[in-house]
Formats: sequence, structure tokens, C-alpha cells
Amino acid sequence: MSKIGVEQSLTNVQDALRAKGYDIVELKQESDAQNVDCCVVTGLDSNVLGEQTTSIKGSVIEANGLTADEVCQQVEQKLRH
Repeated sequence: MSKIGVEQSLTNVQDALRAKGYDIVELKQESDAQNVDCCVVTGLDSNVLGEQTTSIKGSVIEANGLTADEVCQQVEQKLRH
């Protein structure tokens, strides 16, 4: 199953993704995002990982204004592409 990085404050999203069988990595520092297929962030802090040069191989989903179910749907869409 895919590994999803989720910002620490998004516990409801972490729980929802875990319930769907995803492996969740809490994003606490830049290095946490290195080996994930997709990242979910709040969007409240444009530099949530603390560094401008952070790059991941997967997509970044901004969860601001979305329900946990909507975030799950976006994750599933991004992983299908």
C-alpha cells in the first residue's frame, strides 16, 4: 500500500487514510517527506516542511477547507495517475 505523509495537525485525515489501509508518516521535518508517495498539508503555512528546496516524488494535497473524506478521494485520485 502507498505511503502517505500527513501534517501532524491533521489527525482526522491520518485516521481516515489509515482506515483505508494507507501507511501514514507524520510530517514533522523535511526528511519525513522524502520517501512518501503523496503529502497532505494544511496549506496554512506555505513552508510547512521548513525548507524551500524540499522535493518529493509524489503529489502535495492542500487539505485546507476539505473534509477527511474529500482528502482521501484526492489522495486516491493522485495515486491512480
